[in-house]
Amino acid sequence: MSPGTIPRPALLIAATVGLVSVALASVGARGATAASAAAVAQPEFQNPTQPVAPNAPYDGRFTFARIRFNPRGGTDFFGRGDPKWSHDYPTAETHLSKIIVELSTMRPYMDGGNVFTLDDPELFKFPIAYLCEPGFWNPTEAEAAGLRAYLQKGGFIIFDDFFGRHWQNFEAQMQRVLPQGRLVRVDPSHPIFDSFFHVEQPDHGFGSGGGRGAPEFWGIYEDNDPDKRLLAIVNFNNDIGESWEWSETGAIPVDVTSTSYKLGMNYLVYGMTH
Repeated sequence: MSPGTIPRPALLIAATVGLVSVALASVGARGATAASAAAVAQPEFQNPTQPVAPNAPYDGRFTFARIRFNPRGGTDFFGRGDPKWSHDYPTAETHLSKIIVELSTMRPYMDGGNVFTLDDPELFKFPIAYLCEPGFWNPTEAEAAGLRAYLQKGGFIIFDDFFGRHWQNFEAQMQRVLPQGRLVRVDPSHPIFDSFFHVEQPDHGFGSGGGRGAPEFWGIYEDNDPDKRLLAIVNFNNDIGESWEWSETGAIPVDVTSTSYKLGMNYLVYGMTH
């Protein structure tokens, strides 16, 4: 099989991902209009002290690993001062796990996911990490060193859910993590967009990101060499986690949630095979 060719089973799976998104959407959207669904406030904003479930012990299964951090002071675009790292938790990872089971032979941990700080040595047991709202990310020296070691030892991290001026803080913090690292645009020809599904460059944002500019994908390569492993994928002007969370409500169009799940699957497959 030539590189980038999608096997026939994957093509059949690609045809069903929209149906899975529809099935999830039907759970919460039944009897509700799209307008009323869109007006619902996000649960984590209603409860900024939302409890975090105890981490499941490592047992070899894929487990979604979310990164917890103490946010830099300030509010977001909506004037909220919530914890930031917990946006869409734990519904986003729960829904993504359901999609993983439907579309692959993986059998992930299904009750949400684990939450770690970047200086937690337990994080090294989990090959893929997810950090949202990096516009407010302010790692300690120990956390910056922890992420550096995690990436250098083979870990892969997904940055998601930030827009506009929040890029400046994210870039500054990544310079602390990888002082020699270079953030570069990742174009649709990169294998990460063809590792499970073939995903073209989306021309619209996801979740609350609509209207804030076209989505951009950035990354940092090992040794800054595009022929080597991608250490991080950066979803700028993007919020695929929100699409995962709200996919059962009908508040976000099915084609948008479907693309978000395809990106999620691609990121997981790439991160576990590179």
